[in-house]
Amino acid sequence: MKYGIVIFFYVLIMLTGPIGCEQRIRPSVVEGITGDEMPDQESWDSTIIVSDDGVISAIIRAGYIAVFNDKMVTLLENGVHVDFYNEEGHKTSTLVSDRGEVNDETNDISGFGNVIIEGEDGTILESEEIHWTNETERIHTDVFVKITSPDEIIQGYGMESDASLSNYTIYRVTGQTRIE
Repeated sequence: MKYGIVIFFYVLIMLTGPIGCEQRIRPSVVEGITGDEMPDQESWDSTIIVSDDGVISAIIRAGYIAVFNDKMVTLLENGVHVDFYNEEGHKTSTLVSDRGEVNDETNDISGFGNVIIEGEDGTILESEEIHWTNETERIHTDVFVKITSPDEIIQGYGMESDASLSNYTIYRVTGQTRIE
């Protein structure tokens, strides 16, 4: 009798086992995407530290990071926050944007969409696109920009500045200043 019960349960398991295997969830596959379009690395809610010879020049945080080794580029999505540092390790400015990009060969950083940079003295830069060149530690853009400092509000198209926003040049200027 015991032998019959064991055989019954064995047969029952063998018959219902394949049914359970049929319910597997298959991974989604996006049609039409080639291997070149797929990132080599992905991470979520991560931090990247950019340094030259051991000296930190920027700390980048993003909601999503995709690294493309062949293209030598890292894409930043879902909210970007970058703290810039000078050679002495002091934070000079902070950038926030919707998305961004890091050139992995030069460590140049670009921000796109609702870009705001705040300098150490409270000066605020607003634009839709901004680029930071790592070698020169300069910020630049060719699109509309607005800079608000304690003394003035200046806006125009195209600009260049140091990373702290203390020495900037705006091309094709419009704006307001306080005359004393």
